[in-house]
Amino acid sequence: MGLATRAHNGSLHKFPQLRRRNAAPSTQRSFVDATQLRRRNAGRRSNDWRGETEQVAVARKPTRANQRSWDDGGRIVGQGSNKNVCVIGLGYTGLPTAAILASRGHDVHGVDVSDAAIDAINAGRAHIVEPDLDMLVTAAVGTGKLRAHRTPSAADIYILCVPTPCADGHKPDLQFVEAAARSIIDYLQPGNLIILESTSPPGTTERLADLIHAESAIPRGELYFAHAPERVLPGRVVREVVENDRLIGGIDEVSTRLCADFYATFATGTLHLTDARTAETAKLVENAYRDVNIAFANELSLVCEDLNLDVWELIDLANRHPRVNILNPGPGVGGHCIAVDPWFLVDAAPESTELIRTARTVNDNKPARVVARVLEAANSIEEPVIACLGLAYKADVDDLRESPAIAVTQSLHATGLDVVVVEPYIRGHDEFELVPLANALERANIVVVLVGHREFKSITPATLGDKIVIDTCGALPDRGAAVKA
Repeated sequence: MGLATRAHNGSLHKFPQLRRRNAAPSTQRSFVDATQLRRRNAGRRSNDWRGETEQVAVARKPTRANQRSWDDGGRIVGQGSNKNVCVIGLGYTGLPTAAILASRGHDVHGVDVSDAAIDAINAGRAHIVEPDLDMLVTAAVGTGKLRAHRTPSAADIYILCVPTPCADGHKPDLQFVEAAARSIIDYLQPGNLIILESTSPPGTTERLADLIHAESAIPRGELYFAHAPERVLPGRVVREVVENDRLIGGIDEVSTRLCADFYATFATGTLHLTDARTAETAKLVENAYRDVNIAFANELSLVCEDLNLDVWELIDLANRHPRVNILNPGPGVGGHCIAVDPWFLVDAAPESTELIRTARTVNDNKPARVVARVLEAANSIEEPVIACLGLAYKADVDDLRESPAIAVTQSLHATGLDVVVVEPYIRGHDEFELVPLANALERANIVVVLVGHREFKSITPATLGDKIVIDTCGALPDRGAAVKA
């Protein structure tokens, strides 16, 4: 039975037909249509889908330029063969993806606007902190499979891994996607596949296709476009690029299948086939879901402050219920995904996203509440010296994007108070002088823990003595002894 999906223009279009296969488990590849297939057991991995329970999505054969690459069964001939891949953007997602593709035998031409990043990569070094990435980059560059450049080149497949921030008024800012698209136009050839990995508002992949077709001479139907959103966690990116389930959504069913066959060359998780708009929206929903749950925890921390309760004990006790799983509060929400993506949903459907908007407001306002609590403590001391521990948006990474810890530190610094800053995962900061942890603890009489870095968790009560401690993320071993922010 075919899957009918309502397109954004109100028409119905067919996405891949589903058929059962009884091939031997060792020869099967798990391509599933997310809207028709539900896992019987949520905890099972993709390689548990075997025998008669597996459903394989089969797309119609394409026409024109790529006809030669498809066999009679609608599958790409030689889908495991090496491709020339151009990755635009070599940041926290693009570089791990490029290095992994190179390790699978693809020839990867990486593109970035940072000369420092390009020089580091071509020297065999990762310019970002991520476990195992340095080793992977060293090997990829050493084998000649990965090189970084300022400009794109001709390729079979283009992957766009560029930022998609918010502009003023929490509006999506797609200037980097548009710039990346325009940068590859002169290199495109019929049959190319263009994949957008950047988290994007609904309809972005279609607009990307429209832009490229409007500014190139290649007819529609001879280029293929798909969205395959990254779903990785900093600190686990190298592993999760390969192992996580992936959403694959093309602007048509041929694009979907071409993209799925390419991802099958390096991804071991299940590839869930859908359309581009659904894939785009699903990624936004994933991050909005997490944002709403974090907002609940952050609001509980404010309630506990008002009621003079220990938020950590409260959450621990509430989570003893078998169907309750409250997250830990923090100084806010950071990172390029959770702090940004929910606004894309609000912008797309402003009348239907009251809960998502409220959660964003709760989390965005949390840093100001932390600052107010620190200033209250500072007013109780004649010569306050404040140690801000951590600038990253999460523990044990060097990623500062949208970090609430930076917002707190900036606000405290702006008051003119004596503020010392510790961030062990970066070498320096343009705005703050960084000091070692021991130095900060020796000088400060107010300690504000903003990030749960591993190093901070080793701080003992004896080291803290009679200092005022404001632990915003529950990093210290004796959490109940810390002042709740």
